[in-house]
Amino acid sequence: MLINRRDFLKISPFQEEKPTKKEYPLPLLEAFRNHEMPDGLDMPIRGVMPYSGNWGPMQAMHLLRRTCFGHTRQEVQQLSQMSMEEAVNHLLDNSLPLPTPPLNYYNTSDITDPNIPLGQTWVNDTQTPSSLLFSRSQSFKAWSVGLMLEQEANIREKMTLFWHNHFATELKVVRDARATYKLNHYFRNNGLGNFKQMVKDVSKDPSMLFYLNGYKNSKDAPDENYARELFELFTLGRGAGSGYTESDVIESAKVLTGWRINPAPMESFFMPSLHHTGDKIFSSFFNHHIIKGRMGPEGADEKDELIDMIFTQKEVVARFICRKIYRFFHYYHINSETENKVIQEMARVFIDHDWEVKPVMSLLLKSEHFYEENSMSCHIKNPFDFFIGFSRLFHLEWPSDPAAMYRAWSLIQVFVGSQGMDYCDPPSVSGWPAYHQEPQYHQIWINSDTLSKRKQIVEMLFLPRGLSFQNTYLKMDLVAFVTLFSDPSNPNTLVQEACELCVAFPVSVAKQQEMKAILLGNQTGDFYWSGAWNSYTLDPTNEQNRQIVFIRLFSMFQYLLSLPEYQLS
Repeated sequence: MLINRRDFLKISPFQEEKPTKKEYPLPLLEAFRNHEMPDGLDMPIRGVMPYSGNWGPMQAMHLLRRTCFGHTRQEVQQLSQMSMEEAVNHLLDNSLPLPTPPLNYYNTSDITDPNIPLGQTWVNDTQTPSSLLFSRSQSFKAWSVGLMLEQEANIREKMTLFWHNHFATELKVVRDARATYKLNHYFRNNGLGNFKQMVKDVSKDPSMLFYLNGYKNSKDAPDENYARELFELFTLGRGAGSGYTESDVIESAKVLTGWRINPAPMESFFMPSLHHTGDKIFSSFFNHHIIKGRMGPEGADEKDELIDMIFTQKEVVARFICRKIYRFFHYYHINSETENKVIQEMARVFIDHDWEVKPVMSLLLKSEHFYEENSMSCHIKNPFDFFIGFSRLFHLEWPSDPAAMYRAWSLIQVFVGSQGMDYCDPPSVSGWPAYHQEPQYHQIWINSDTLSKRKQIVEMLFLPRGLSFQNTYLKMDLVAFVTLFSDPSNPNTLVQEACELCVAFPVSVAKQQEMKAILLGNQTGDFYWSGAWNSYTLDPTNEQNRQIVFIRLFSMFQYLLSLPEYQLS
């Protein structure tokens, strides 16, 4: 059972809750199951012709929410001043310099890295001592969160997450963060590049070789693990149109024999003595293609021939990947109209541009369909979108000390992981269920536990003392945040701008009136808030004046961020 935006807003228990209550009374998933999503969006879709409608803050925020992890006020202003085409081109700019790699921040009296000094990177070390497997993994994850938090208005980090979800590996299985970093770096550097080349490169990547047993695959005992996922998860998919057979998996496993990992430079290499040198014969789905067995170093070339063979099924591969792009960046439900008007055109562009990803993303992000009203706020924010987006929007304060900053980033990663989205540790090779599990899809992110945690963590970060863990402090200044509004003394303007900035579509007049009543302390005149704010600005060092303003702002934003509208992206 699926649910649309209107039903989500009707059934959510948020607005029934008193400000002091700490837990939600209803598990939303149970309520979801009592409602059904229509087949597709509410109106006929307009396809992928270039968008020609209004361009302003609402459209810019929608674009930023889908391609980045939330947005800042400055980014909205920046993109709003561009044309739609300029804004998309800016987000798809893949010429940004790559970030510096993760650092050793973990040296303490209890843990000492024998090879890497404090403040230096470990990614090029020739080994990872067993005692540092966890510390370096945490360093990598914290660093990854830091990149999301400090991102520019650019799709690179969201695209990196997409490819990690597609070519999923688990760091807890691979264990050595050097390998995970290497694959993650590859996605960051090539996320908008050539998909066919990406498949060829990932197929021999050390992290993938280890995760799916490719490093054990030999002529005497061909391992079918990676070969199966290459077909089912990475290129062709399952179901209609995907006609590969079990014998194709077996033959592919033979093709892929002989690849091994050199752990010192963390690179893969090919061992001819372990390679199956016989001919590999494929099914009628691949026109009975024969990969001739090769001797010596030339055996490594069979891998690329296998992938070239898979890509002869152009329509199947193109549609499969375009559906995954569509679900991740736009909308989870694909009906026949979407398939014919959007997916088919995306696939055509994918094929015509010889498997380059950037033209496909450009087509989707510049399309009429992407900016349709019903395309906005039609799925629940994933944990990264929720927590990173909140942190960036409300200017969460970060420590200046590098080690403390890594600990703060790690704390955000803990928040996200508690919501079921531990970075580089999806639950399986299929990635996170929200992007492939029918019929729930994005509903998986919400249950009575995750919903309650979202609210509790946000409220703690709003408080003056913030949130602390192991001598790491996270907090934000709500009063300072509001000073950036055009006229904070006017309760009507303040409420309107807060809603426009935090929520992806217009908040009802009734809810805005509730928020205004909170600012006014349930009085009737606007001067009750205006007077309190002006008293504070005249003497900002007066703690009593500041406290009066803070309490009302806290309650108002507590209400706003508890609205179901805020959960949607």
